[in-house]
Amino acid sequence: MILLFLIASLFLGILCGMSGTQFWLFSLISWHTDLILYLLMFSVGISVGMQRGIFSKIKEYHLKIFIIPFGIIAGSFLGGILCSWILSMPVSYGAAIASGLGWHSLAGVTISNLIDAQMGSIAFMSNLMRELFSFFLIPLLAVRLNCYTCIAPAAATSEDTTLP
Repeated sequence: MILLFLIASLFLGILCGMSGTQFWLFSLISWHTDLILYLLMFSVGISVGMQRGIFSKIKEYHLKIFIIPFGIIAGSFLGGILCSWILSMPVSYGAAIASGLGWHSLAGVTISNLIDAQMGSIAFMSNLMRELFSFFLIPLLAVRLNCYTCIAPAAATSEDTTLP
């Protein structure tokens, strides 16, 4: 159901953008994307903070708890660098796009502001596709490998939408 809502939201947004209709809410959102992203990050912080016992678990596992996230980040960067070489684009662009770690709402806006709208759109679509493909890959990985490998395809979205 989440997958259908995600795809429908994207296409409805594209249709609204292509229509050329100037609606005050669309203008407000497009002018305040950074503020909206800060609120989103704050909400993720609340979600993490509400997990009881998270700091005791970090103390229990010490540095071993960071092996999976650092491995996912390193693998994503290497994938972005490899794709930039294949597509003959600057390596910094490929690494920046991959650094979204599946968080399409943050990556697209941030890279649009830092580089340009074309790279922001590529970042949005590649990170959105990472989330969409995760819905199909996670069940296969869970059966064939183990539960920890299910975090890698989804990366940042495994915290909220894909892993549950």
